Amino acid sequence: MNVSTFLWVDGQAEALATHYTSLFPDSVIGDVQRDPDGNVTTVDFTLAGSRYVVYNGGPQYPITPGISLYAECDTQAALDALWAGLTDGGKEGPGGSLVDRFGVTWQVYPCRLRELLRDADPMTAERVLTALHSMTRIDIQVLVDAHTAAQA
Repeated sequence: MNVSTFLWVDGQAEALATHYTSLFPDSVIGDVQRDPDGNVTTVDFTLAGSRYVVYNGGPQYPITPGISLYAECDTQAALDALWAGLTDGGKEGPGGSLVDRFGVTWQVYPCRLRELLRDADPMTAERVLTALHSMTRIDIQVLVDAHTAAQA
């Protein structure tokens, strides 16, 4: 059994898969299905080892921010590069969220965020969350500083 993310879009399946696979390591476009007229209907692709399927289904089911894609980055440079690629033609949101040019909502966070929020002192976690919510693109050092300040 396999579980994959399936995205329904209005005519942008190939562009979406091409853009996303250009931003993530270990990513590739797999099968591209076409209708009898040669128009792309479905694109199967892999992002950082996870399988996705995007379907040109039309406008009747628009993408909603109720579901988002979540990406964790090891370094500030990786986070900044991904943020720049996803916000190109899109819109920054609060606390590490954004909506890309295809209308897909993303959460882009540092891998360290969980560690910083797991502190036994609830005030420490609160300071980290306050710092997180004050940003659009996440600055890892600001989160670390908030954590450290809470420890002092």
